[in-house]
Amino acid sequence: MKIATLASCPVFGGKVAHVNDGAAQSVPGVRQIVVLDDLVAVVGDHMWAAKQGLAALEVTWDEGPNANVTTADVLNGLVAASEKQGAVAKSTGDIAAGLGEGTKLEAAYHVPFLAHAPMEPMNCTVHVQADGCEIWVGNQVLSRTQAIAAEVTGLPIEKVIVHNHLIGGGFGRRLEVDYIAKSVRIAQKVDGPVKVIWTREEDIQQALYRPFYFDRFAASLSNGKITAWSHKIAGSSVLARWAPSTFEDGLDADAVDGAIDFPYDTPNLHVQYVHAEPPGVQTCFWRSVGPGHNIFVIESFVDELAHAAKQDAVVFRRAHLAKEPRLLACLDLAAEKAGWGSALPARVGRGVACQSVFGSYVAAIVAAEVDANGEIAIRRVTAAVDCGTIVNPDSVEAQIQGGLIFGLTAALYNEITIAKGRVQQSNFNNYRMMRINEAPAIDVHLIRNGEAPGGIGEPGTSIAAPALANALFAATGVRFRSLPIDRKQLALGKAA
Repeated sequence: MKIATLASCPVFGGKVAHVNDGAAQSVPGVRQIVVLDDLVAVVGDHMWAAKQGLAALEVTWDEGPNANVTTADVLNGLVAASEKQGAVAKSTGDIAAGLGEGTKLEAAYHVPFLAHAPMEPMNCTVHVQADGCEIWVGNQVLSRTQAIAAEVTGLPIEKVIVHNHLIGGGFGRRLEVDYIAKSVRIAQKVDGPVKVIWTREEDIQQALYRPFYFDRFAASLSNGKITAWSHKIAGSSVLARWAPSTFEDGLDADAVDGAIDFPYDTPNLHVQYVHAEPPGVQTCFWRSVGPGHNIFVIESFVDELAHAAKQDAVVFRRAHLAKEPRLLACLDLAAEKAGWGSALPARVGRGVACQSVFGSYVAAIVAAEVDANGEIAIRRVTAAVDCGTIVNPDSVEAQIQGGLIFGLTAALYNEITIAKGRVQQSNFNNYRMMRINEAPAIDVHLIRNGEAPGGIGEPGTSIAAPALANALFAATGVRFRSLPIDRKQLALGKAA
């Protein structure tokens, strides 16, 4: 077996224009240079030889139509799209009349592209022969792996054999088969099996990303209650690409997941989705999928409404959950266990968030401290979980803990930004993870009952960001309507 590593055009959609491989051919251990229309790969006896050979290549790229795309272009495009009428995902009552009553509040939120950055970068081992193709890989949907290899090679699907391995971290990234297609294309040029390994930089800069979303809210308050709630979501559709048959009448069910499940009682509810694809950037599912963005924006704006109503954040939510007894029980338990309402030092705050997604109910309370420089110390997270019938409580607790760390990491540090058509982040120095000394104590309290079991792999991630953002508001008075958290805004005491 040989080892290969690769470089695709740094601008999405670009092609190879010219390759000078003289220096690369002279690197000890380099066996072959593979040049395809959109990528180059160096095949060697080991990863070091392949990596050194790739660094020695002189590649000229035809950057194509996306060479000037920036994050600002993406945001501006979504802002413009959000002015249009969208596909109605859910509508009850009379939203126009409801917004005309009481005190009306409006807000706009946005969240960034996010990479998955699994600890094991993309890799795939392939052996292509005249009469068959054999693959060793970790992937979340093996039928897609087999299908894409058959498509690339032209072989009958029964001639493609796939050996599934542990995925080394997926989070939705390994639902995709782009890396398998590239590996098979490279392997077609290699005599014998070849293991294709992405560097961390290539993994982050040539990924598929969690969609960038822009949200518009309008709500009305009367006598301390929500009398109308309007939510418009603008963003790309993962389902339109990944499962086109499920994308009907301009509506992506994943993009509105968590939004149409708005748990708080209101007589007038209106949720819309506007399909708007960013230039050049492909998007995919990211752990917690639709609710990962929706719960942040919804629970943040609910917190704004509570503040406008001059009510305690837990009391305000509790008053709107009479029709959601399971979620109300989670909220009450989390508030009790977190000591909600007890005194805190200056610049320490508690924030709460609730959700009913994936058939499970979760309330979480974050206690966070902010210093004068805007640096954040998360002291504790308290979560109350009702996921129905529990077979293994340790697994439930572990999923909530892991999901919270994943979600808090993204809220604190992560965004993928684009400049001149290129992803600006490259490794864990500028797309960093929460470190062990930064990880808070996490208390998970399970509610036992005989209800049908719900999902538990995603909810810990989607509940993390809003609980943190609401805690930071409680500590500093700074409200965040975008992520990741901007430390400069915290230090200055101004809303982002």
